[in-house]
Amino acid sequence: MNSGRVCPLHYRYSPLVFSPTATIHAQTIYVIGGLYGNLAALDAIRLLAANERVQPTLIFNGDFNWFNVNPIQFESINTEVLKHIALRGNVETELASLDDDGCGCAYPDYVDDADVARSNAIMLRLRQTARQFPSFVNSLSALPMHTVAEVGGKRIGIVHGDAESLAGWRFAHDALHDSTNQTWLADVCRDNQLAGFASSHTCLPTFRRFGSGIERHFVINNGAAGMPNFGGTTYGLLTRISVNAAAVGLAQYGEIINGIHIEAIPVHYDSQSFVNSFLSNWPPESAAYASYYRRIIEGPHYAPPHALGLIKSAAQCG
Repeated sequence: MNSGRVCPLHYRYSPLVFSPTATIHAQTIYVIGGLYGNLAALDAIRLLAANERVQPTLIFNGDFNWFNVNPIQFESINTEVLKHIALRGNVETELASLDDDGCGCAYPDYVDDADVARSNAIMLRLRQTARQFPSFVNSLSALPMHTVAEVGGKRIGIVHGDAESLAGWRFAHDALHDSTNQTWLADVCRDNQLAGFASSHTCLPTFRRFGSGIERHFVINNGAAGMPNFGGTTYGLLTRISVNAAAVGLAQYGEIINGIHIEAIPVHYDSQSFVNSFLSNWPPESAAYASYYRRIIEGPHYAPPHALGLIKSAAQCG
């Protein structure tokens, strides 16, 4: 099976795309990956933003669509997200695709074929909904795959996947234990004068720091804004990068690196509302229910020490 595992050539780009001048300048940015069609999470994010002292710039870095196969929900998610800065993830890219790339997830070998097949089935059903909204499909397919934000004079690469691919997995929690990968990341940051990267594609969060002094770099991956990221929880995560710290007690974890605050912020959405919405679209016999329902109600087998690289987690994607 190649559909859902391949990384299409048009997903690829050179790390040199991060060299040009930043297109976003802000005191605070929210990087919101993996909303997955969760309207309750979107409401919670808007409330978080409203409570900031300075209005943050919202950047939706892909896969804001997924479970929202109901046409009303599809329209609501995309209407709101496209008011802000957005990048396309593999989901948004594949909504307009005529090729058989399935979900475009480029799943690694450790994801079993049944999970891949279910993701392809979800993508097929979402594509059927999207065909009712050709103007949205055109807008989504025209979104960029990457951008650069400047916060407090520091440049941050914003991507869906990694520094070379829309669906890249080199910013996954397990991949960042690899010393070769760490060296590659440091080289990319140095060559492009980046403090670090914010990502999401791999569906589980990570926050890793490399180097020392002025050579410190980071990767922060928020996992999913619209699903639980840790066992025993029912909230999502977003990435907050700012010249100022978040309100006391708000961040799950974070650090000051080269003068900017990089933090993972819980998205405490109305979990019951999301569960009800999910089940209305994806009953027990459906592909999404089989792949995601348990995670939605009790979280994955993953914890903050895994995200911080303190414990090496087994390779997994949810």
